[in-house]
Formats: sequence, C-alpha cells, structure tokens
Amino acid sequence: MMSIIKKLLPQRLKEFISKMNKMSNLAALTSFKSSHMLASIWYFLFSKGFDREQQSVLAGKAAYYKGTSQTGQSSVLLRRNIHRLEKGLIMQPRKSIFADDFIGETVDVYVRYVKENAAHGGEKKWFTDVLIEYFSIVKGTDVILEARKKFQASVELTYAKEKFIPYVFDSLPQADVSYEQLHKLFVRRRSVRWYEEKDVEMEKVVQAVNLAALAPSACNRQPFSFYVSESREKAVEIAGCAVGTPGWVDNIPCTIVIVGDLSAYPEERDRHLIYIDGSLAAMQLMLAFETLGLATCSINWPDIESAEKKMEKLLRLESYERPIMLMSVGYGEGKGGIPYSQKKKSELLIKKVS
Repeated sequence: MMSIIKKLLPQRLKEFISKMNKMSNLAALTSFKSSHMLASIWYFLFSKGFDREQQSVLAGKAAYYKGTSQTGQSSVLLRRNIHRLEKGLIMQPRKSIFADDFIGETVDVYVRYVKENAAHGGEKKWFTDVLIEYFSIVKGTDVILEARKKFQASVELTYAKEKFIPYVFDSLPQADVSYEQLHKLFVRRRSVRWYEEKDVEMEKVVQAVNLAALAPSACNRQPFSFYVSESREKAVEIAGCAVGTPGWVDNIPCTIVIVGDLSAYPEERDRHLIYIDGSLAAMQLMLAFETLGLATCSINWPDIESAEKKMEKLLRLESYERPIMLMSVGYGEGKGGIPYSQKKKSELLIKKVS
C-alpha cells in the first residue's frame, strides 16, 4: 500500500518528506547518542541492528565456558595460555616467577588433552615444549610446584631436535623479497570478478590457507575457519547470499567464507577480535592465492538478518559463529574488466601524533 502511495505523490512532496525525515532522525540520533544509557534505549526501542551480535556474543561465552571442561580438535584456552607463557619467557628482564595465576588451569587442560589424545597436529608438541621450558626456568611456588608435578606425571617427552619454543629475532629466515617486488604483488592483487571456466584445485586452497594461518592473531587463538565450496553450484549459491554479487555471481568457480568463532572468548570486550584476526588472515589468503596464479575478490558481508539466516543454514553454523566476509577465487579471465579503484595516498592516511 505504501509503495502505491509513494508512486502517486508529487516529486517535490516526496523530497520534502524525505528532508523532514532526515532532520527528525538527526535530531533523535543527536539526543540519544549523548550517553551509554540513552544509546541502549535507542537500540532497544527503535533498532534491532545489534540483536544477532548480542545473541552471538552470549552464545559464544556459554560455549567458551562449556569448552573449558571438554576437549575438541583445538583448545582456545590452551592456545591462549601457552602463548601467554611464551610472552613471559621472552620478557626483558624475565621475571623469576610468572604465570602462577593461570598455570594451574593450563596444566589441568593440558593433562586432559594428553589423556584423550585430542591435541591437533603440532599443537601437542608446542604445548609440551613451552611447558617444559617454562618449568625449567621458573622459580617454584606452591602453585607452580603442584602444576609441575601434574605436568611431569602426564608429559610424554620427545627428543626431536627442533623445539617449538620462543627463539631470537636473528634466527628468522632472511626474506629475499624486495619492496619493489612486494609492491608488484600488491598491485597485481585486484578485485577480480570474471573467471575462466576452470575449477580451483583444492591443493592450491590448502597451500593458501597454510600461509593465511601465519597471520598474527590475538593470543594466537586464531578464532576463524575457512568454509570452502566444493562445487561451482555451491560456490554460486553461497556467494548469492551477499548483496554485492548480482550480475557476476554465476561465473564464480569457488567461494570461501571466513567465519569467526566467538566461543574463543569469555568477555564481551573481545567480541571484535574475530573480525580483526579473520581479516588479517583473509588478506594473507588473497596474496597467497595470487602467488599460485589465482585471482580473488573480497565480498562484503553486512549484518542483514535475512542473509545471516540463509548463510547460517547453508554452512550449518552455530549461533556463536559469524561470517566475517566472503571471497571469490578463480583463474582470472584475460579480457575481464577490473575497476580502477583509486586508493588513498599516505598524505591522507597518516595522522601524526606529537
């Protein structure tokens, strides 16, 4: 009914109504933004824009606390606490006693993971090597001595030459990539929307993901997964959930969804880390694909409830898992167009702080 009325209204009247509506919205927003309490009232009464995020954060907290008493493929608590131990080991000067406030829970979870053989890949060696290093240098308190006793009773010592423990900066491999070469790679990495009729090999996806996993992550929790379409039909279906793909979605051979996991955090303050860490990994993923001869396009994922529901069903996501962004991957079509997309220069981006 409203759409019919809008069509019948004179253009000037529609413009006047639109102007008045913007002015009233601005007045209301100016008033409600003045305090945390009023802002909360605004979103409670007038907008449901944060409803899904709030539910996801609560679901993530519940899953986190449930996860601390269970084992799975990877423990975010262990990953975080082992990384915290590493940071203590590299401090200058290093304290003779540190981590006594969390070493007990760390060892308790470690013992359970060893008993159930739940640690994945090189995680077990990393957990073990760092704990061995920690207990070898830290001064014993009652708490630390008790944790050391539990650890020594469960640890399976290995004598591999390589140890997964902190190392010095000078031991890092020398990079033979020049600034000019890196610049060329970055210029080569464009948002490509037109692809050849050629499938993307899963082996190359695995290679790219292994490089993406080297991206920095807060406390090394890596709270993300890469959902990869296994067919062109599924790639098109998944990409079709986004608002930015009409007109070119049908030629996408592979779609990847970067999904954040809020069950990695017990506090609301960390709710944005899935987007930070996921985006860092996504950028490295795109650059890795470029070196493998594959082109990509990052696809925005705005918080639209209908799209969220569709994606949740397609990927069978838990309520604490949130899509961060989508990425199309394929072999770029030689004659396919690419937007120029002029980028901002450093004089606009750098804000000097004195």
